[in-house]
Amino acid sequence: MASPIIDFLLTRNSAPIPDLKEPAPSDAEIATMIAAASRVPDHGRLEPWRFILYRGEARIEIGKKLAALAEQREGPLPEGRRNQELARFSRAPLVIGVVSVPKENPKIPQWEMFLSGGMAAMNLMIAANALGFGTNMISNWYSDVPEGRAILGLSPQERVVGFVHIGSYQGPAPERPRPDPAKLYADYTGPWAG
Repeated sequence: MASPIIDFLLTRNSAPIPDLKEPAPSDAEIATMIAAASRVPDHGRLEPWRFILYRGEARIEIGKKLAALAEQREGPLPEGRRNQELARFSRAPLVIGVVSVPKENPKIPQWEMFLSGGMAAMNLMIAANALGFGTNMISNWYSDVPEGRAILGLSPQERVVGFVHIGSYQGPAPERPRPDPAKLYADYTGPWAG
């Protein structure tokens, strides 16, 4: 049975971040993407995720702060590395941070909440793609250090699911090797025997 949705999912790719250009999604398109991102499995209706928009001059300021943090941690940076840090959030016109917001719950484990955040990030990307935008999600070194998370607006207990870079993209995204789906599943044959 032919399905445009299946065709869309089977051809989804990530666009190279430097090739994501203006125009960025409008406020109405962003609202649509966030609405789609929030329609994911969420055991207990905890909403264990939130979204941070990085756009405009904020992207430049974050780059300066990340470069300063990298120098604080590593010492003086070579020019190429410094420029890389300065441009972390300004290569695409919009970056949406998907943030895991853990909640205390006696029945629902933290890992399940984090996975819900991953699903929200994927829905966000698919919604952006469906609206005609290119996307790419990364996390990077600053996601793993408290100072980096603080610069990016996260509280101490929150964690980065990913930063979704979004912009207009011309042409098909480059294809990369994909796994053979036939090797990824099997019928259940009983408990694992080791």
